[in-house]
Amino acid sequence: MSGSLNRVFSIARNTFLEALRQKFINVLVILAVALVLSSNFFRQFDFGSSELKFITDFGLGSILFFGSILAIISTAQLFFSEIENRTALTILAKPLYRSEFVIGKFLGILAMLGVFTMLMVGLLAAMLFWRESALMDRYPTSFEEGRIVSYSGLLLYGVVELLRFGIIAGFTLFIASFSNTNLYTVIVSFFVFVICQLQYVARDGWSDISNTFLKGIVWVLALLFPNFQLFNVAELLIFPSEESLSAGSALGIVGYGVVYIIAFNVLAFVSFRSREI
Repeated sequence: MSGSLNRVFSIARNTFLEALRQKFINVLVILAVALVLSSNFFRQFDFGSSELKFITDFGLGSILFFGSILAIISTAQLFFSEIENRTALTILAKPLYRSEFVIGKFLGILAMLGVFTMLMVGLLAAMLFWRESALMDRYPTSFEEGRIVSYSGLLLYGVVELLRFGIIAGFTLFIASFSNTNLYTVIVSFFVFVICQLQYVARDGWSDISNTFLKGIVWVLALLFPNFQLFNVAELLIFPSEESLSAGSALGIVGYGVVYIIAFNVLAFVSFRSREI
């Protein structure tokens, strides 16, 4: 058991270090950092405490946009670089299960996404704290009950966002496990991402469908593709003045994300086990 864990950890560590050396990934991270820091520009508008929500939405939108791109492209690149450079043959010639290879790859990518998410959340928290302090001095009546931004809630939202990125990396790894090209993996993964983002539309229409067969199809599709709208709880966590996220709901979101991450990883190594390299 310890030998298996050591092999998985070794693959994960090499994947993480390789991700840090990828130029494209570094460019994406720099762009994301620049966009979050550019929220400083909005202080020129000076529209009171609501400015904080505007900066938060802008920052979190940047994190979701670049994080999703990073999860898809880095997973595809890091998987196919092993295939194209033939290093996968060398690695798998050693006493190593393919499931260990896939899990190690995923954990290395998840570690890289974790560093990215926490870096972005930390920068956004610093921007919000600095701007909120300035607004508290200028509009003290709007902050009679203290700060309105929950920074612990922002940190928790970073964990929720990391779960979403983990699911994206999971289904990208599954598609890569049977795909022949990097480009095909990236394109299909982006389509799956869009479906997951818009899945709530199908769920809303599901109750209005009278045909039992069509209703069954929509229900199955809703199970196959995770509903990413469930992860949009930023306002409840970061601005909990009127309504907050209950502990039960938070645990439900974490459980929902973990189940899909495990499911996509199982599908990935089952598919990769029968693949010829």
